[in-house]
Amino acid sequence: MLASLRKTGSLARAASAGQRRFLSIHEYQSVNLLNSYGIPTPKSIAAKTPEEALEAAKQFGSTGCVIKAQVLAGGRGKGHFDNGLQGGVHVVQNPEQAKDYASKMIGAKLITKQTGAAGRVCNAVMLAERRDPSHEYYVAVLNDRNVGGPVLVASSQGGMNIEEVAAKDPKAIITTPIDFENGLSKAEALGLAKKLGFKSEGAQDEAADIFIRLYKIFKDKDATQIEINPLGETSDGHVLCMDAKFGFDDNADFRQKDVFALRDVSQEEPSEVEAQKYNLNFIKLDGSIGCLVNGAGLAMATMDVLALHGGNPANFLDVGGGATPETVKKAFEILVSDPKVKSIFINIFGGIMRCDYIAEGVINAAKELSLKVPLIVRLKGTKESEAKEMIRKSGLKIIPFDDLDEAAQNAVKLAA
Repeated sequence: MLASLRKTGSLARAASAGQRRFLSIHEYQSVNLLNSYGIPTPKSIAAKTPEEALEAAKQFGSTGCVIKAQVLAGGRGKGHFDNGLQGGVHVVQNPEQAKDYASKMIGAKLITKQTGAAGRVCNAVMLAERRDPSHEYYVAVLNDRNVGGPVLVASSQGGMNIEEVAAKDPKAIITTPIDFENGLSKAEALGLAKKLGFKSEGAQDEAADIFIRLYKIFKDKDATQIEINPLGETSDGHVLCMDAKFGFDDNADFRQKDVFALRDVSQEEPSEVEAQKYNLNFIKLDGSIGCLVNGAGLAMATMDVLALHGGNPANFLDVGGGATPETVKKAFEILVSDPKVKSIFINIFGGIMRCDYIAEGVINAAKELSLKVPLIVRLKGTKESEAKEMIRKSGLKIIPFDDLDEAAQNAVKLAA
């Protein structure tokens, strides 16, 4: 989405970790959801084996189709696989070619600008009907803080990087506030379609219906973002959603079971998936200092202090206020499973959280895991003295500090 609305990068990921993260689903799943609301798309079939891809391609006739790697990352077309195949999107002329591409994509890792060097595994491909639009548009539905509610963001310059469009020509982006309860009216939707430049009355009517139905999905399914890029107007006057990306609010998991059943954990960092099972807010980063903190604000401050002293955090880990010795132990297991971690910094302020619970979990983990990584601990607040006494009596090589700066400096020094 628009860069000004959705920041990217490791620190931005950490900054949002105190909030619930958003579920993303694959393109073929997005197409199925669009179709279930009567929104037109090119005919598409998912395949999870080369043989399924062969059979699917037979259904597209002599015109061939497009095969797309199903990986939760942007820039698939310009990416490359770890087996040498260039590009995650290809035009195929016949079923045998579809099978060949699928055999190289499925099971391999696709590396794009968004995945990082590790890439993400491709477990499925989608074969889609070839439809060449005469014009491509952009449309998205999302929540806008400035408006205080949902908006529809649209542009006549679709099929390209929308961030670049917004930077070069801000007037090309049209933002339309949406009434939360009632959605877009037909008159509002038609007015937007005309403003965007859809040529015929039929195309304007189809586009307007798509706008209205997109908001219905957004509201019904507790979406955080729906992005269609491109929304294509075909030469015969029809309008199709050619590509779709969805995001859903994790807080709605309890009432959107059908949507959250689509989650593909193979596309996520394994340590983050494991942490979620124990209600730990964990984000893997690229540094060498493992961090265990309670509270998102203190966690961010801890990362800042480490950076101030020349260190790089290996993770964002907020154990929250309800952590137990067992969850602390699990947090430790996740930290030490990262071979890049050279020191661990525990920074706890005991308000709701009891310092002695943290100490118990740390001591148990250090003993059971035969911890060899230097461990720096700063505990303040509830049951602080009891916690420090437990650490002292443990006989383990745990380095205690009261001063935050001093503790951070030593964590950085020991990780060097």
